[in-house]
Amino acid sequence: MVAESPSDSVSVIIPARNAASTIGSTIESILAQDYAGAVELIVADGSKGPATAQKVRDLAPDAKIVKNPKKTTPEGLNAALRVASAPIIVRCDAHSQLPPTYLRQAVASLRRTGAANVGGRQVPVGRSWFTRAVALAQTIWLGTGGARHRQGGPEGAVDTVYLGTFRREALAKIGDFNASCRVNEDYEVNWRLRAAGEVVWFDPALRAIYQPRQDLKGLARQYFNYGRGKWTMLRLYPTSVRLRQVAAPLLVLGLVVSVALAGAGSVQIAAALPALWLGALVGGGLWTGVRRRDSAALLLPLVLATMHLCWGCGFLSALFFPKRRAPDPIPRTAHPK
Repeated sequence: MVAESPSDSVSVIIPARNAASTIGSTIESILAQDYAGAVELIVADGSKGPATAQKVRDLAPDAKIVKNPKKTTPEGLNAALRVASAPIIVRCDAHSQLPPTYLRQAVASLRRTGAANVGGRQVPVGRSWFTRAVALAQTIWLGTGGARHRQGGPEGAVDTVYLGTFRREALAKIGDFNASCRVNEDYEVNWRLRAAGEVVWFDPALRAIYQPRQDLKGLARQYFNYGRGKWTMLRLYPTSVRLRQVAAPLLVLGLVVSVALAGAGSVQIAAALPALWLGALVGGGLWTGVRRRDSAALLLPLVLATMHLCWGCGFLSALFFPKRRAPDPIPRTAHPK
């Protein structure tokens, strides 16, 4: 382990919106860090009322709270960056908690590898039957497509990581988070870092706890937005496409074709894709339930179907009904000179 020096101060930046019910655990986890250097805490608040900011003030009176009037995640990150003073930027989300060793390990890994950004694995933890099912779905191949920051894997260079610990100078070189990418802003900034010759590094020792959405409606909205956001990313960088990212849109198109075939009388052919898909969902759910010994896996077919269909519909809605304003591939800088 590389020892820290007094110069290794870090700024932890948290975009938050109506997060009073979750941000308390986030703040407490940051205050409990065993990191030896100075830790600056900055929350970019895009909430409708004062509850989120008050929760932060109650727990961390020294924290900086900046307004995020546009209420999006990238705008919040940029607002926090503008007041951050440390040479190392640590992103945290208002639905996440960092283990006590997180900052120490992240900074050590950043220095050891020379990477521009180091991150680890998202570990979803559910507390109800439904959220446990979502947590299971977000850690198996059927739900993630094999993404290393969700399923784990060996240490090494990757496309993107969960959260991220950045060298400030590397971020300054490429600019800020792209405000056009309301979701997938992390993937986009990591893409630009790699395009600039920098390395994005996955360290499996870094594990951050994540609280899944609490109900089916929230999960559906989240994955619909993920799908729309991915199309924005692909418009900016067509070569960034990965097979797992087009699987859900292809599934939705295939199901539409199946319905059309059924209407034309080709019932047996039409039933093939839905049967295979539903069989995979049920079989995967049963296998996961036995392997993880969690009865919440009984909900996996419903949860996985929601994730697949909403992601695919979101992607296709952005493809066929794009917003009028094209995304701007040249973000302005949020870094003081």
